[in-house]
Amino acid sequence: MSDNRCRVAILISGSGSNLQAFIDQVQNGRLDLDIVTVVSNQADAFGLERAAKANIPTRLIDHRDFAERELFDRAVASRLDALDIDLVILAGFMRILSPWFVQHFAGRILNIHPALLPAYPGLDTHQRVLDAGEQWHGSTVHFVTEELDGGPLIFQGRITVNANENAAELAARVQTVEHQIYPQVAAMFASGQLRFRDNQAMLGDDNLVEPISKDFE
Repeated sequence: MSDNRCRVAILISGSGSNLQAFIDQVQNGRLDLDIVTVVSNQADAFGLERAAKANIPTRLIDHRDFAERELFDRAVASRLDALDIDLVILAGFMRILSPWFVQHFAGRILNIHPALLPAYPGLDTHQRVLDAGEQWHGSTVHFVTEELDGGPLIFQGRITVNANENAAELAARVQTVEHQIYPQVAAMFASGQLRFRDNQAMLGDDNLVEPISKDFE
């Protein structure tokens, strides 16, 4: 393990399918970063088993043990700071981060949202897209700021919405896209190509006025 590899913490609350995509790409040599720890706020998160199987250290920090959101966030941050984390990946982490946490790791937190932001922030995106009769759907990787699902956009993977598919079928197709684009963005950050500056996503010396976009089947 090289000392200059990007040290990553992945935060989860559930199954950890995006976590598995990261693990797979690291193990097959397609992603050059070091997953130092996986942290979950849920004891029954299957992602903890995925991490253990890959010999990645895990930590359970139950948010219910803390009286306030920020106290929980500070406990998580203490774990990450002790490990000299360079990048925090939110992978199905079902907690709204406190302003303190976002500021503490400013420019070093990535999230993926199952919609083409700024459209459809929040929950139940797949059904909302179907109800609206949208032609396009997909997923967006963005830097995390204090605005929920509102940080600078980096990469969007798009798919066309098929006639007569239901929300579960659409969600499965979007998830396949996520597993491809999220590690790609992390690699851009790890290489130094992608940075956060002045509340903007920067690719090299250029401000990403529009996110990178790629269409998938």
